[in-house]
Amino acid sequence: MSELPPHEADGTDVGQMPVFASEPTLLGVARSRWPSIIAPIVLGVLALAAWEFIVRAKGIIPQVLPGPIAIGTTLVNEWPSLATSLWVTLSIALSALAAAVILGIALAVIFSQSRWMEMALFPYAIVLQVTPVVAIAPLIIIWTNNNVALSLLICAWLVAFFPILSNTILGLNSVDHNLINLFQMYGASRWQTLRYLRLPAALPYFLGGLRISGGLALIGAVVAEFVAGTGGAASGLAFRILDAGYQLKIPRMFAALLLISLSGIAIFLVTNWISYLLLRRWHESMVTREN
Repeated sequence: MSELPPHEADGTDVGQMPVFASEPTLLGVARSRWPSIIAPIVLGVLALAAWEFIVRAKGIIPQVLPGPIAIGTTLVNEWPSLATSLWVTLSIALSALAAAVILGIALAVIFSQSRWMEMALFPYAIVLQVTPVVAIAPLIIIWTNNNVALSLLICAWLVAFFPILSNTILGLNSVDHNLINLFQMYGASRWQTLRYLRLPAALPYFLGGLRISGGLALIGAVVAEFVAGTGGAASGLAFRILDAGYQLKIPRMFAALLLISLSGIAIFLVTNWISYLLLRRWHESMVTREN
């Protein structure tokens, strides 16, 4: 009688485990990902070149539409003040995102454990989501006794909070009922079921909400700064945009807009990277297979 292969002899199903593809890399990045990196860069360079050509060919003055070179020069020359404003805006956005993560996860766990709490409180979370920040920002400033930093943080948190809450609730409630029955059959407590089953299953949903909330927190911080009209040395990028508009320094306005856009891209890339680190070894959205 011929001997069975090792994975059949030991009675395991190791032979049925998925086979992961080992892809060659270039500069630490998989070769298949390079087109998705190079294509937008090339398109962006061509768009900037066309923009600069049109501005110069038409003789458009910088007070109407500055070219990319003028914007870059302004960004370099006024970097000290713009960098300070960038840090103010980013600190508000990141603090609001952190608060949204903490409160969103906490409330989602509470709602998943108590159906009555979810039915009682979730409608108010929806009210906060659909209420325009521009409309309530002046009230928040008054209620915080003109504490501008706190009011800006609250406004940005209101914008970033709901996606994390709703996505995490969806993940906690989307666990396979067969697995829940299995945990109950083995006598697992509610805490053990939450820790070892519900939270891991909700992780991809939470990370999806995190990617959305990262950009929304930055938008909320900028919009709140516009409404509050904060100025001085500790002002954010929104005030720099308003001030540049009043003085018709349009290149400075575009430079501030560029910093906001780059900050949003950076936040999205960081949240994507976090998702990759947490999901790459087990979730279908990140696993690369040979077939």
